[in-house]
Amino acid sequence: MLRAALCAIFLLGALPSLAKESRGHVSVVLLGATGDLAKKYLWEGLFHLYLDQVSGGHSFTFHGAALTAHEPGQRLMFEVLKNLVCPSDVSPDRCAVVKDQFLKLSRYHQLKTSENYTALNREIETLLQQEELEEAGRIFYFSVPPFAYAEIARHINGSCRPRPGAWLRVVLEKPFGHDLKSAQQLAVELRTFFREEEMYRVDHYLGKQAVAHILPFRDQNRRFLDPIWNRHHVERVEIVLKESLDAKGRTSFYEQYGVIRDVLQNHLTEVLLYLAMELPANVSSAEEVLRHKLQTFKSLQGLESTSAVLGQYQAYAGQVREEQQKAQDYVSMTPTFAGVLIQLDSLRWEGVPFLLTSGKALDERVGYVRVLFKNRAYCTQRESLREAGQSQCGPKQIIFYIGHGELNCPAVLISRNLFKPIMPEGGWKEVVDRPQVRLFGLPLSDYYVYSPVKEREAYSVLISSIFHGRKDSFITTENLLASWEFWTPLLDSLTQQVPRLYPGGLENQHLLDFEMVGRELSFTLEEPVELLHADGQMPGDYRTIQAKFRQSPLVSAWPEELIAQLATDIETAAVKAVTRCGEFHLALSGGSSPITLFQQLATHHYGFPWRHTHLWLVDERCVPLADPESNFRSLHDHLLQHVRVPYLNIHPMPVHLNRRLCVEEDRGPELYAKEIAELVTNASLDFVLLGLGSDGHTASLFPHSSSGLEGAQTVVLTESPVKPHQRMSLSLPLINKARQVAVLVMGKGKHEITTQISRVGQEPRKWPVSGVNPSSGQLVWYMDYDALLG
Repeated sequence: MLRAALCAIFLLGALPSLAKESRGHVSVVLLGATGDLAKKYLWEGLFHLYLDQVSGGHSFTFHGAALTAHEPGQRLMFEVLKNLVCPSDVSPDRCAVVKDQFLKLSRYHQLKTSENYTALNREIETLLQQEELEEAGRIFYFSVPPFAYAEIARHINGSCRPRPGAWLRVVLEKPFGHDLKSAQQLAVELRTFFREEEMYRVDHYLGKQAVAHILPFRDQNRRFLDPIWNRHHVERVEIVLKESLDAKGRTSFYEQYGVIRDVLQNHLTEVLLYLAMELPANVSSAEEVLRHKLQTFKSLQGLESTSAVLGQYQAYAGQVREEQQKAQDYVSMTPTFAGVLIQLDSLRWEGVPFLLTSGKALDERVGYVRVLFKNRAYCTQRESLREAGQSQCGPKQIIFYIGHGELNCPAVLISRNLFKPIMPEGGWKEVVDRPQVRLFGLPLSDYYVYSPVKEREAYSVLISSIFHGRKDSFITTENLLASWEFWTPLLDSLTQQVPRLYPGGLENQHLLDFEMVGRELSFTLEEPVELLHADGQMPGDYRTIQAKFRQSPLVSAWPEELIAQLATDIETAAVKAVTRCGEFHLALSGGSSPITLFQQLATHHYGFPWRHTHLWLVDERCVPLADPESNFRSLHDHLLQHVRVPYLNIHPMPVHLNRRLCVEEDRGPELYAKEIAELVTNASLDFVLLGLGSDGHTASLFPHSSSGLEGAQTVVLTESPVKPHQRMSLSLPLINKARQVAVLVMGKGKHEITTQISRVGQEPRKWPVSGVNPSSGQLVWYMDYDALLG
């Protein structure tokens, strides 16, 4: 049959030369042959492989496989095959002949049981024997859900491996796990059946022509890029994939994964690595590229919840309820939009923000990578007279345009005031005839623009690489696990973060715009109330909340309003204190609640008298000050590095003395008490910020504590019921000497303790916070509605 097929092709003149001596037979098995991915991309990619290789000396058979019974499965598969089209540079005659033979070489199998796999192997072996063919190898393409991988792998390993001397290539589609643990488990399962060199994990973005050209571009233009590809010249890097379609019809997948797992953890991360990695001596070496990618993973700074902004288009929850038959009150927290700020600890990239952005139901479909360079030039000539290639005042950028959008094709663009790049002859051509197009606010004439001589679909590129055994565009196990190790902590930290709702499409306007504040991201616009609370109570419904809590003033609001008010009150107190006596003594608590307050003070209160402010800590964990658990570390990261407080005015608690942590003989509490007594008049702090624990503790004064609740000591060592157990804390008597004390309480998790505290008297041994009662100052409670009302 195979010989007859080849003879027919030659007789019709569809091939450029006579058949070469056979280089062996290749069997391609596409599992999930009737699924969406196969219909849209994979069969077309296999057909293009056959078009390219039909005269290369190999013979082929293509086996579509699925769980569907033979007759309906075969009908579905051949409906797809009949609609296959050739690339535009293939003549109609050749296309018709080769397509006809491709169909004849394709057959459908139901692969459900071990017997089905044995029968498939028998068919392949019989064909090889009848046609007297040497076997070159077998490709098994897994276009199936990952939960099916292990069973299919067992069947292939048990009864479908090729003959000795022939190769096996197993192609795996994402998702490769849900987090680090599941990815490790999947990797262990697959390693039981296949060797690393046999596995090809597909990230189809690596087959996109603009993405695939990043490393060659950097390599070919080293002379121009070496001086400027660094933190001294690059302002920021944007890696963007926007989609105009929503997730309708795919919510069962999307509810499990969301936009970060679907796009950022894989596609956009791989692009980031291509941009940020140190360039290997040989960019064509898969081993060298992998080694440099893994080194780059190690330099990525860890992500926190404040590194990301999340959104969800308004119709999404309704689509989930409808498609998955959820109850009408079902609320989804799955993000369909995300922006993430990534930074690196490396000499080349320190301080340079890499912004990764993707989302559904946005205003356009487009993908691009944009490297923006700093511009230090000032030009005296008016803008209309400047020449794009000469003036240094225009924007300087390199853009790898992945597709769609204004250009609607892959492209590489370089600002004319940077350099004229070296591009491979025959692969890329210069574009000079699209004067009407503008990109990022500039006419296309401001760039050197190059597009591929021949556009190729990503899957066609990758399937060709699989056939040739090239692994440089695929994800190894090490690469995969390194990516999940980086992303999993962020994903864990975002599980309870409510995404911002957005209407979708052009109506989004500026709602999803975000900005960088230090190492954090935040939306530039406040969230419209009508989007957040369309079906519930409005902020205005609570404006008449009681003004007292435990006989002290109460300020209650939504979280953003509450933090803004508290920050304003602290600034007011600071200005009054500096006016009165020239300095302001502020003591701050640790924990998560004050972080947003620190950010508010750093970014919205430029009139704050920081030069005259002394910063003290209310409490500290007994860990080194640089430890992530340290309250001082949190204060430093979110406030101190953004404002100008004199070095001598910063007073961390002395928990780390003589290379030891909180040892009584080192007398740390006495040292801190002495420092307060020397610098603070009457040891009366101007403003003390406290929090409230779920057990009623405040500062690090815990129920039934043996010290700090009464007595003459002003700074004490205490024991926490949770790790790290040892703490240092201001005592209640010292706190009660303050001019003003604020207790900040936020979140539904604090509603129960808030209710209990509202009903008890002054019982500090049982409820330490109930002992906060300034002798000559004022206590004010700051509570958000979740904490107050549940």
